[in-house]
Amino acid sequence: MHDVTIPAELGTFFENSPIALALASPDGDTPLRLINRRFQELTGYGGQDLIGRNCRVLQGNADDREARAKLRAFLANDAAANVRTPILNFKKDGTAFVNLLYMSRLRALSGETRFIFASQFDVSGAHPERLQAYDQELGKTLTRLSPLAAESGIIVEGTLTTVANSAHAIAQAKLILANLDDSSLL
Repeated sequence: MHDVTIPAELGTFFENSPIALALASPDGDTPLRLINRRFQELTGYGGQDLIGRNCRVLQGNADDREARAKLRAFLANDAAANVRTPILNFKKDGTAFVNLLYMSRLRALSGETRFIFASQFDVSGAHPERLQAYDQELGKTLTRLSPLAAESGIIVEGTLTTVANSAHAIAQAKLILANLDDSSLL
């Protein structure tokens, strides 16, 4: 079992982030350990709803096999640094949205994965400039997170190469939404 104590600096960083962030333990069913205010605003779920649970609760009964397979592969392969994929999610009130999910590993100096870091962005109705602004903010977030995490003996793994190609992400989101409109999920 990994130490799930979240360094205070990391908690403060999360709460002050302008983008939706979540932190999960790599153990067992990857339970959430921390979500920030922006995550709560995006999903409608509070900490009391999700802390200790896997974030897949946001997936509901959606049949999003490709995205789920990418996420499972990332979590199963400790050598995988990060993953980014659009995935169909549902807010607490049942509203569907396409979440452009970015996940990476936060490792102890020993190399052990301490946490799974995630950022979420609703691309359902995204305009390219909004997604580009989010990508820039995610880049800044990861840049600021690295030295802060290092002070607590944690290494932020992965690069921003997966944060590229906004037009492709929007196209995938539109396809997911079109498929959703054709289904009986709504």
